Amino acid sequence: MTQTDNQNSAARVNQDDSAGRTDKPALWLWSQYAFDSFAWIVAVFLAVILRLELLVTQINVPGAVVFCAVAVISQLVVGMSFALYRGRYAFGSFHEARLLVIVTVIVSVILLLVSIAFISVIQIPRSVAIIAFPFACIFMASTRYLKRMYVESKAKPGDDAQRTLIYGAGFLGKSLVTRMMQDRESPYFPVGLIDDDPAKKHLRLATVPVLGRLEDLPEMARRTRATALVIAFSDVEAAQVRRVSDLVTGLNIRVLVLPPLREMLAGGGEKGLTDFREVAVEDLIGRRPVDIRADEVAGYIAGRRVLVTGAGGSIGSELCRQIAEFGPAELIMLDRDETGLQTTQISLTGRGLLTGRDTVLADIREADTLRAIFVDRKPEVVFHAAALKHVSLLEQYPEEAWKTNVLGTLNVLRAAEAAGVSNFVNISTDKAANPTSVLGHSKRVAEKLTAWTAGAAGARYVSVRFGNVIGSRGSMLPLFTEQIRVGGPITVTDPEVTRFFMTIPEACQLVIQAGAIGSGGEVLILDMGEPVKILDVAQRMIAMSGKDIEIVFTGLRKGEKLHEDLVGIDEDDARPLHPKISHTRVAALDPGMLDLRDWKVKGGIEAYSEGMQPPAEKGA
Repeated sequence: MTQTDNQNSAARVNQDDSAGRTDKPALWLWSQYAFDSFAWIVAVFLAVILRLELLVTQINVPGAVVFCAVAVISQLVVGMSFALYRGRYAFGSFHEARLLVIVTVIVSVILLLVSIAFISVIQIPRSVAIIAFPFACIFMASTRYLKRMYVESKAKPGDDAQRTLIYGAGFLGKSLVTRMMQDRESPYFPVGLIDDDPAKKHLRLATVPVLGRLEDLPEMARRTRATALVIAFSDVEAAQVRRVSDLVTGLNIRVLVLPPLREMLAGGGEKGLTDFREVAVEDLIGRRPVDIRADEVAGYIAGRRVLVTGAGGSIGSELCRQIAEFGPAELIMLDRDETGLQTTQISLTGRGLLTGRDTVLADIREADTLRAIFVDRKPEVVFHAAALKHVSLLEQYPEEAWKTNVLGTLNVLRAAEAAGVSNFVNISTDKAANPTSVLGHSKRVAEKLTAWTAGAAGARYVSVRFGNVIGSRGSMLPLFTEQIRVGGPITVTDPEVTRFFMTIPEACQLVIQAGAIGSGGEVLILDMGEPVKILDVAQRMIAMSGKDIEIVFTGLRKGEKLHEDLVGIDEDDARPLHPKISHTRVAALDPGMLDLRDWKVKGGIEAYSEGMQPPAEKGA
């Protein structure tokens, strides 16, 4: 066990042992001193017998008694001086063991000096002090070890605890086993460890053995009759979770994961170690939030007025929550969805009265209203998350994409320029790379308008491009969940279709980071990892539900791609400042070139997106 493990477990031993005792510190500490004194007496007599090869009856008893008295008194004085008998150190901990050796060494030196100075009186050889030292150490340590074994044997989980396998015999695995084995109320009883390190093949942690490698999991599960498996990694990769999930399919085993390490630390180590949750589909296809460079982010958010459009949506609301942590002077949340605004406000303040100046009800399609709000509130940093995003619906109603994603973005850009906004982040989509849909073309036009305004305003106006976010409103996962709930079928467009996925917190972290490192006019592309096959996600969700659900293939809809792109043709993928953020540029589009009339021809959006003059509208 590690030093930390020993300290933690020893502390729990002390707590369990002392429960219900009114004189718990004094009684046990003085009892331990009595045991230690007896250990010295036995050690001294053994040392004399071994040194002189005498029978007990031939020992100089008065001299040995005096020698033992010196040892007992010295043990008390030195032990009290080093707080060995004052309860300063957790019982059975690494620190106590180390202190015990130090105290025993000092007492042995005292005995050696006494035997040298008074050898003619006590007639005890000098070497007795040296020979007695290891015996005294062993005897004193043994009493503590026996005490610890007794307490730990009483603290094991009850018969109702689930038989549990733990994957990972590292630091967290050790801590989990220790915690489970010493908690009578633990709902989990560890019956074995799994680790892929060959060096740990015969390892035992708190009597729990390492049974084998992950590939042996099915056999180990049957042999131990385990009903739960805990993945003992704080930041486990999705690929590893998928592998474990596949191996336990059909074995009736719950797979549990730990929260991220920073959440465990924030919630308290002991509490976090048992704060398991069952594997969700997000764990199978998503990644953990990444670290952002807080100093860079705080430099442009802390103490400044920040406005977020689309603040009631999935991305916008998470942006607001993360921005609030950096201490902006004012956070202005703008949306036309009053319910969404209220939900975001509740998540930030615990109240949803909608009476403060932090919420603004407005539509980005209303240019004059938007400009008046910006000039009045004077935001310094803007995150533009408001958009329409459903591919199929916008294929049917392309003019709505034009009004919101193109003209709405232009309205926000012009209002920001009028208010003197210094940092502007336009949230785009991977569908803007090599676009084939109305959504993709409209968002690419928005990127071009942002690039033009960056040059006109001479400010840091950037676009951030990423793919699907796990769990956002209208995304695939909530749809599949509802289809499974009602009994199916699950609809998948094509057996080979793939998409990029990212967790909402991860996406928002990188969006905020991008705002700190992007140069005016750039498009920053977030690293989405490897694309995920949608059919695999559907099959895993069905397996996790335990239901027999049919999968129906509907075929690719108009405007949809089989595989999405993040980086367009002729675009760069350079990552000069952050390993998960690429920098590229798109051609700027002068808003003066736009035909601001409401026009319903898809070719118009395509033309602006591709940098061509749009075709004339019929009847114009």
